[in-house]
Amino acid sequence: MTPARRRARERAILQIIDRRPIRTQTELVAALARRGVATTQATLSRDIRRLGVVKRPGAGGPRYHRPEPETTPPNPRRVLAVTLSEFALEVGPGDALLAVRTLSGCANAVAIAVDESELEGVVATVAGDDTILILCRDAETRSRLAADLRSLAGL
Repeated sequence: MTPARRRARERAILQIIDRRPIRTQTELVAALARRGVATTQATLSRDIRRLGVVKRPGAGGPRYHRPEPETTPPNPRRVLAVTLSEFALEVGPGDALLAVRTLSGCANAVAIAVDESELEGVVATVAGDDTILILCRDAETRSRLAADLRSLAGL
């Protein structure tokens, strides 16, 4: 997601809640879709938190509103804490990176295979289009893993 697309989506959220009563995130996802902005409920929830949008009582029930001018913007560290507590599974050290180049468009498939093989000492993988970064616990693991992967690949 590019920052420009996120800003455009956030502008659309504010415009929608300014123009009509929105009572649920499901309604807001649908209103965004009618404007050609596809998003998930999870992304919308993060946008609402980041924007400081609040739900207040109104005619017909509670609805979303812009934050009051005196409302302070969300604390980025608090947003990070909430996001990590909701989605993070593990935070671990990694002292070494290993790069694996692939055919264009194939990095994700290789990264999934590395993840599913549960190789000892692998902290995480990050896949782009034709490159995978493998974060290893230490340099020794990186050297061993590089040799293993070269052997498996026939390189």
